[in-house]
Amino acid sequence: MCSVCVTCKKLQRLRARDKSASDRQRREPISLGIPDLWSRWKKMPFLGQDWRSPGWSWIKTEDGWKRFEYFNHKLGDNINELTLLDNDKENVYVGDVCEVAAKKRKKDFFNNNTKSQFLFQERWIYIQKESTRERHGYCTLGEAFNRLDFSSAIQDVRRFNYVVKLLQLIAKSQLTSLSGAAQKNYFNVLEKIVRKVLDDHQNPRLIKALLNDLSSTLCILMREVGKSVLIGNINIWVCRLETILNWQQQLNNLQIPKQVSNGMTLSDLPLHMQNNILYKFSDACDIINLGQTTPTLHMLSEDWQLWKKLCQFHFAEKQFCRHLILSEKGHVDWKLMFFTLQKYYPQKEQYGDTLQFCRHCNILFWNDSGHPCTANDPDSCLTPVSPQHFIDLFKF
Repeated sequence: MCSVCVTCKKLQRLRARDKSASDRQRREPISLGIPDLWSRWKKMPFLGQDWRSPGWSWIKTEDGWKRFEYFNHKLGDNINELTLLDNDKENVYVGDVCEVAAKKRKKDFFNNNTKSQFLFQERWIYIQKESTRERHGYCTLGEAFNRLDFSSAIQDVRRFNYVVKLLQLIAKSQLTSLSGAAQKNYFNVLEKIVRKVLDDHQNPRLIKALLNDLSSTLCILMREVGKSVLIGNINIWVCRLETILNWQQQLNNLQIPKQVSNGMTLSDLPLHMQNNILYKFSDACDIINLGQTTPTLHMLSEDWQLWKKLCQFHFAEKQFCRHLILSEKGHVDWKLMFFTLQKYYPQKEQYGDTLQFCRHCNILFWNDSGHPCTANDPDSCLTPVSPQHFIDLFKF
């Protein structure tokens, strides 16, 4: 027999022996003792919870981390870690196993019952309109409303009118784009505004206009357009509408008490000083309301030069030529022309403090809180943001 045949037969015998050994190993059960398993488990590193599932529970001991099998009958020494409570035929496990569930219940309870706005340490937000290689996603109106702390802004006299105007614009056109958390913050801020007006009796006219626009928008969305356009349960929106109607009734029944003061009042000032105060007003309704207090202020509020200044402040000269209104004596009736012009053209907005937008960083922030700007001259990159501009920033 040649050497090649002998080699082939040896290879065949080796293959047959390996195959029989593998078959026998496959048929025999693996006998691995508990001490061997425990020696492997205690050397395993601690792993956090997987985002796809709750994961296993681990207990830290002197020998290392132990996996806690809480649904196994052979709990061994870990039986003391659990306490079984049987109340109303409901078993509740208290211990390390229920830690995750307890945190989730606590978070859900806070989100469902809280009356405060979600607070963030950084009172600025990066405005991103599209996904880039560095950043994915985009910023929404609801995120900006949550981050910019409007709840504290209403306590500032300079920002009160700004926040009210912003809420009014959101109520008219952007209410359906708010997320659930943004809706909650929106109505929490609105509730604080109403309570503030009922307490200090200031700016009730602005809040009445805001609530009127909000109630009419909700009625249209729930009845004419349909219920599917609103995010959330329709019963929640019905309760919110009832709350708005209740606020409107409280504001309509608001009685401003007469203030008794022994000191100097506005009427005690000289006429030129009272006239200078009227010239500082930019709202025509405030001028008319102030003119109804005393005969002297009524005479000053009817001055044609005052209304001419007001027209020049809010409107352009080209708009004057299109709507000239003359009196019986042939003079221009500036007061009547002002109310005519405001029907066709928007008035100029004026606020004590507004949001700022950094063109270099694309960050929206309040002026006093600031932001981490990397520009050489940060002040040259700032742009005041009007309420309408704030809404337009999130129109993609």
